[in-house]
Amino acid sequence: MLKVLIADDHPLFRLALRQAVAGLDASARIAEAADLDAARALLLGEPDTDLVLLDLHMPGNQGLMGLAALRAEYPSVAVAMVSAHDDPDTIRRALAYGAAGFIAKRAALEDLQTALRAILDCRTWIPPEHRAAVAAGEVAADDGTLAARLNSLSPQQFRVLSLVAEGRLNKQIADALSIQERTVKAHVTAIFEKLGVRNRTQAGVLLSTLRIAAGEAPGSAAAADDSRLPH
Repeated sequence: MLKVLIADDHPLFRLALRQAVAGLDASARIAEAADLDAARALLLGEPDTDLVLLDLHMPGNQGLMGLAALRAEYPSVAVAMVSAHDDPDTIRRALAYGAAGFIAKRAALEDLQTALRAILDCRTWIPPEHRAAVAAGEVAADDGTLAARLNSLSPQQFRVLSLVAEGRLNKQIADALSIQERTVKAHVTAIFEKLGVRNRTQAGVLLSTLRIAAGEAPGSAAAADDSRLPH
């Protein structure tokens, strides 16, 4: 049975995606989350989920941080980004951090289904109007380096890193993850070594590069208009 998690804080767009998925597979099991914490909780209970449709600016997501977290914690789950902020640079960065595709929120229902069909067939989906520009550009060296370093972290190390980035102390992280404080310290040491940083401040600065402003790219203002959503 196909399992899809729709992670988006916009109820109407969740409905549009649900309709698109159901149109491809009426028996699909579809779950919904309105923020990143809820998405992670659902995946914890359903780690065999096939696909997550992740809103770039959903609460708790912080741009590409949510994508990097889900790819690290659930490497067997495909994650596709959905956003009105669909400029070529953002798409290119999302793919560098492991996105299975990028779906524009202004897409019509038929186009959503085409994108979903491609992603479920293990093909990378890029909106047709941006394919040439995405292919013509290159991933920034910093993004390529950081993506490789994040990929070297274990799922538990990434969970620890996420809490470090929130400013949690070792004891607080230990309590949150139900592990011993000395285990947290060992993870932090390994994380710093893998990321090439010396302290929490440097780790936080490094992760801040994953944030993307919530504003829309030029020309995409109409993308968030409810009237453009599929019905």
